[in-house]
Amino acid sequence: GGGAAVIVFEILAAALAVAAVVYLVVALVAPERF
Repeated sequence: GGGAAVIVFEILAAALAVAAVVYLVVALVAPERF
């Protein structure tokens, strides 16, 4: 196992996933902003 490095990577991956979902939702709800 990678220990802390793996945990940090998982946190970054989760943050990117959340950001991507939020971006898609905003793009669908408020397309006039893009």
